[in-house]
Amino acid sequence: MRPLITFLILLSSSILYSQPGKPLSTSHYNLDKGLAIKGYDPVNYFNKSKAVKGSSKFTTNYNGVTYQFSTAENKNLFDANPNKYEPQYGGWCAFAMGDYGKKVDINPETFKITDGKLYLFYNAYFNNTLKSWNKDEKGLKEKADKNWLELIK
Repeated sequence: MRPLITFLILLSSSILYSQPGKPLSTSHYNLDKGLAIKGYDPVNYFNKSKAVKGSSKFTTNYNGVTYQFSTAENKNLFDANPNKYEPQYGGWCAFAMGDYGKKVDINPETFKITDGKLYLFYNAYFNNTLKSWNKDEKGLKEKADKNWLELIK
């Protein structure tokens, strides 16, 4: 029993004192001409459930990554809580991250919000990976989370 208690104390200490807000290297992000999500507005996915291209008039830089927004209001919402709106896995395809742990480009118009998180997917040449993701979302998400942590070490 004592080893279990010791393990739980050590585990909780490491969780409490880790640096969850530590920024990733920009090399881990899927950037197109320096822009996250190919210039699409990350807030719009949440507020309108629609992929909308951002504008160079409304930009912000968070952790070295540039995001564009369709409105000043969306920019302000992102600036107030960027972690809420950032895409998972650096903006890479969630299915590919779960299926084989690789960074694969996305189609910003193919997305899903689950548990308040934005997931993006590859969708080209008759291969919409969102459909495959939906067949085993729970299992793929668990694998993707694990694979992502390995990639960003």
